[in-house]
Amino acid sequence: MQEIVLVVDDDKAILEYTAELLTRIGANVLTCNSPVEALAIIREKPVAIVVSDYYMPGMTGLELFSRMREFSHGIVKILMTSKADLAMAVGAINSGEVFRFLSKPWQEAEMIDAVRNGVRRYRMLRASSEDMEFLLHALGQTIELKDTLTKGHCDRVASYAEIIARKLGLDMEAKHDIEVGSWLHDCGKIGVPEAILNAERGLNDDEMEVIRKHPLWGATVAEAANMPDMVVNIVLHHHEYYNGGGYPMGLAGDAIPLEARIVAAADVYDALRSSRPYRPGFSFDETRRIMESMSGNQLDPTILATLFEGLEEHRDESGDHPHPPRLN
Repeated sequence: MQEIVLVVDDDKAILEYTAELLTRIGANVLTCNSPVEALAIIREKPVAIVVSDYYMPGMTGLELFSRMREFSHGIVKILMTSKADLAMAVGAINSGEVFRFLSKPWQEAEMIDAVRNGVRRYRMLRASSEDMEFLLHALGQTIELKDTLTKGHCDRVASYAEIIARKLGLDMEAKHDIEVGSWLHDCGKIGVPEAILNAERGLNDDEMEVIRKHPLWGATVAEAANMPDMVVNIVLHHHEYYNGGGYPMGLAGDAIPLEARIVAAADVYDALRSSRPYRPGFSFDETRRIMESMSGNQLDPTILATLFEGLEEHRDESGDHPHPPRLN
C-alpha cells in the first residue's frame, strides 16, 4: 500500500512496535511521539491514516483528530488507548470523528485489520470525492457553454479566489469549499435564456430582472445538492455589494459572507481582464485602477488589497499578469 500511515504515541516502545508491525504488511509508515509534531507532518505530507494514542501530554488523540480537520478532512482516524472508556469510544465513533477504536493491549490481527480497512475506506472516500469534484467542475463548464463569453471563467475565478484565501490564511477545508463555490458561482445561469446571456447590447429592465435572479436559482440548486454552507453562500451572495447596493438581498459589509466577498473580487478581476466583443481585456494596471475605484462600494477593501498583493507575486517579466494556471 502506498498510502501514508502516521502512528502517534508518546510511548516509544509501542510506537516502534506498531510501526514495525505495519511496515511488515507493506504500509508506508511515519511515526512521531507528540500530537504537535503530528500536525506538522500532516501539513506537509498527504497522510491517509492516523493511528493515535488517546492519552498523550498536551493534547488527547481526539483533540488531535479535531485539529487535523484544519488541514485535511479526508484522513481516516484510528484511536487506541490503554484506559478503555466505552462511552468515549462510542461517542467518538458515532460522531464520525473516529473510524476504529482499539483498546490496549490490542492484538496484532486487530491492528492489521483496522489499518487495512482504513486504507479501503480512504480509497473509497477519495474516489467518491474525486468523482463529485469532476461532476461539479463539469457543471460549471456546462454553464459556460450557454454563455459564449465566459469560457474558462470558473477555473480562473477559482484560481484568483485561491490566491486570496491563501493570503488570508484560510484552512484547507475553507479553500476547498471556495474552489467549489467558484466553479458553481454562476450555476443559476442555467435558467437564464441564452439570448440574454449572449446579448451584445445593453439589457432592458426586464432582462436585467431575469439576470438578477440567477443567484437565487443557483443557491436552490446548491442546497438541493447538499453543498456546504460556504458553497451556497458564494452562489447566493457573489453579487452583493460592499455598500449594500447589490443583489439579491442587499447585504452590506461584513454581513456578506467572507467567502462571497472573496469570489466577488475574483469574479470582477477576471471579467475586466477578459476580452469581450465590444472591448479587449484590460491590462493588469488598468484593471487595478478600475477595481480600486470600486473599493468600499462594490468590493471589500481588505479583500481587494489582498487580491492585488497576491497577484503582484505572480506578475510576469513584462510587468503584466496573465491569467494564471490552476493553482490546486
